[in-house]
Amino acid sequence: MKFLLKSASFIFHPLWIPLAGSLLYFLFTPRFFPPGVIQAKLLAIAILTVFIPVVFYFLLKNLGKAQSIFLEDVRERRWPLLFFAILVTMVLNQILNAYNYAALYYFFVGILFSTLLAFTVVMFRLKASLHIMALSGLIIFMIGVSLNFQLNLTYTISFLILALGITASSRLYYKAHTFNELLLGLFCGVIPQAFVLYFWL
Repeated sequence: MKFLLKSASFIFHPLWIPLAGSLLYFLFTPRFFPPGVIQAKLLAIAILTVFIPVVFYFLLKNLGKAQSIFLEDVRERRWPLLFFAILVTMVLNQILNAYNYAALYYFFVGILFSTLLAFTVVMFRLKASLHIMALSGLIIFMIGVSLNFQLNLTYTISFLILALGITASSRLYYKAHTFNELLLGLFCGVIPQAFVLYFWL
């Protein structure tokens, strides 16, 4: 059980979620996209939302500005969140567009607003759970995909809800967050994604 709880923090790390959402979108959407286009989009998204943030983290770590990939100290979160918001903006401007990839485009708009919300609460020395923020946002997105394309994604959504519960339990068990910080992360993840549903659903 301890292994499961500890693994959840790594497996469902927020850095994976934008790429996971993109992969699920291309996997489930009934719209046709050439395989080459899908691969190019996923690779570009992976570079901007996974590889570059990891490199940026190691830069901060070498400078003594970050101690852990989980950014446990609220003061360590300012630059990573701001930098990630810039990278998400690049995805929106350079990789996706609202015409051809409406659902995915607004998923990233939601991610951008969630990131800015998390950055805002950091400025008030509050810490929202980024794990819960990312997973809850992905759940809302998948519910939207299910409704928009009339798909039965019950198993996928159920798995993500289970992952959310396990990850929340993990963060509480290892005292990485308080219950209020989990709720704050839930708020930061759900509200932006629910709001942008209006533009593409």
